[in-house]
Amino acid sequence: QVQLVESGGGLVQAGNSLRLSCAASGRAFGSYGMGWFRQAPGKEHEFVASITRSGLSTFYADSVKGRFTISRDNAKNTVWLQMNSLKAEDTAVYYCAAATYGMPVRSDDYNYWGQGTQVTVSS
Repeated sequence: QVQLVESGGGLVQAGNSLRLSCAASGRAFGSYGMGWFRQAPGKEHEFVASITRSGLSTFYADSVKGRFTISRDNAKNTVWLQMNSLKAEDTAVYYCAAATYGMPVRSDDYNYWGQGTQVTVSS
C-alpha cells in the first residue's frame, strides 16, 4: 500500500505557474505508475497526465499538453506537476494517484489516491 499527499495548490492569476507535489510513503514508490487528475465543481474526474515507473515516458491530456509537465524522482518518493500558462479553466481540485500497472488514463485503473489540493486560477 502507498499513501499519497499532495501540496502546492493555491490561488494564482491566469498566465502564471504553479508546481504541485505529491509525496508518497509506504511500499516502493518506484513500482507504481503515477498520474494526476483533476475535478472541477460539477464536472467529472478528468485525466491530466501520467508517467511510467521509470519516469522515461509521459502522457498528457490534450487540454494541458505543452503547458503542464509531469516528472518524478523515485529516490525522493515524489511526483510533480509543473503547470505553466494557467487558465481559468484549469481551476479544480488536483489529485495524484498510483497505479500498479502501466501509466493509465482511466481513474478506475489507479489503486491509490491522495486527498487533493485546490488550484484556483483567476482571470
